[in-house]
Amino acid sequence: MTENLNQGYTDDGLTDLAELSAGELELSERAALRRVAGLSTELADITEVEYRQLRLERVVLVGVWTEGSAAQSAASLAELARLAETAGSQVLDGLVQRRDRPDPATYVGSGKVQELSGVVASVGADTVICDGELSPSQLRQLESRLKVKVIDRTALILDIFAQHARSKEGKAQVELAQLQYFLPRLRGWGEALSRQAGGRAGGGTAGVGLRGPGETKLETDRRRIRARISKLRKEIGAMGTVRDIKRGRRVANEIPSVAIAGYTNAGKSSLLNAMTGAGVLVEDALFATLDATVRRTTTPDGLPYTLTDTVGFVRHLPHQLVEAFRSTLDEVADADLIVHVVDGADPNPEWQVEAVREVLGEIADRREEGLPTELVVVNKTDAMDEVTLARLRHLLPGAVFVSAHSGAGIAELRERVAELLPRPSVEVEVLVPYTRGELVARVHREGDVLTERHTEQGTVLHAKVKADLAGLLENFSVNGTSA
Repeated sequence: MTENLNQGYTDDGLTDLAELSAGELELSERAALRRVAGLSTELADITEVEYRQLRLERVVLVGVWTEGSAAQSAASLAELARLAETAGSQVLDGLVQRRDRPDPATYVGSGKVQELSGVVASVGADTVICDGELSPSQLRQLESRLKVKVIDRTALILDIFAQHARSKEGKAQVELAQLQYFLPRLRGWGEALSRQAGGRAGGGTAGVGLRGPGETKLETDRRRIRARISKLRKEIGAMGTVRDIKRGRRVANEIPSVAIAGYTNAGKSSLLNAMTGAGVLVEDALFATLDATVRRTTTPDGLPYTLTDTVGFVRHLPHQLVEAFRSTLDEVADADLIVHVVDGADPNPEWQVEAVREVLGEIADRREEGLPTELVVVNKTDAMDEVTLARLRHLLPGAVFVSAHSGAGIAELRERVAELLPRPSVEVEVLVPYTRGELVARVHREGDVLTERHTEQGTVLHAKVKADLAGLLENFSVNGTSA
């Protein structure tokens, strides 16, 4: 801890925080607190079992292999292990059960539950994580038989999102997704199931104001959660309105937008930093970025545009999150160009591409105009061998290969982005007096100058510009009209 504190000081004993980027400060903040295992004194009987913070420590993973190859099944469980570690867990073991479909009662089947119980007891695990979404009945059955906490992939991802959300909108979106997931899974024991006493049903001693059948504590919890969900939806809707206003301003100014999308931990934030020097958080962890970050930059020829870093995707991304993060994902749908970042160092990058395009397809289904142009960018080439590079060049023709860490390929990426961005479309031919030199400078800055010559009366320009600039140049058009 002392070492972490001293990192912000120079030899003179003065703080040197100004030299740290916002991402480095946030990363330092995350690393400042670490869980000490084995100190929990949490009671076994918790009245609101599923509506509590997940405390993952020593876990065993279990998956059901229903389709695909054995390698795909193993990769899915390996990804679940990384998710568990990101949430703060220590993975002790992992099991895969081959079945045509998950068992509707216990997910893995009654016989395998017995084996799983033995593994849990032998390694001393206190949590079992299933690589799929469990129904409320499956969750109850497994917890009652295994005698340890059981969660599924969806709850694990929601927990990671809850840890990493920073902005007000991000926290509200995560809370909404959590409540929607936990609502059908609320349970309780003992006092939690008792009714509020009322009238003669309560023995006639409760007094005025408490008569009636009453309601269980569980019903009260559900009512309060539904009210909270309704309030969160209104708040997120209001935040979405603010986001729409900001986006509308960029559209009004006709500033092209580029959205960086891709699998979690593919290097999207690193790419944003490499292209703009944004200084956003970069961490080797899943879902390190949840809050959309917008930065302004320019093409090599000076055309301004915005770059937006968005939340990462993952296989089987919970539908609650897709719904809750709709306003953030709309940044992707409303962009002029999608830069789809792929982790080239991943053992199965093509599966990442499929998972991302599946989520993008869900976004496109809500829109009549579809999605913008996609540019695939394979990142982390510095960690790839020649065979993998050749295979991906064949699988992803037209992709740009870069390393955000070393800077290799970034210049080529900037050129490709510039080629795919929408360009000024109104063609004008104007004679601008020398007294209006600011208009000539703006045409050079925002438009495409086709020809330029200087006369005694002023500068003759033949160029393509945006509609608002064309309106300002209308009075100077040659022959009284603009092309």
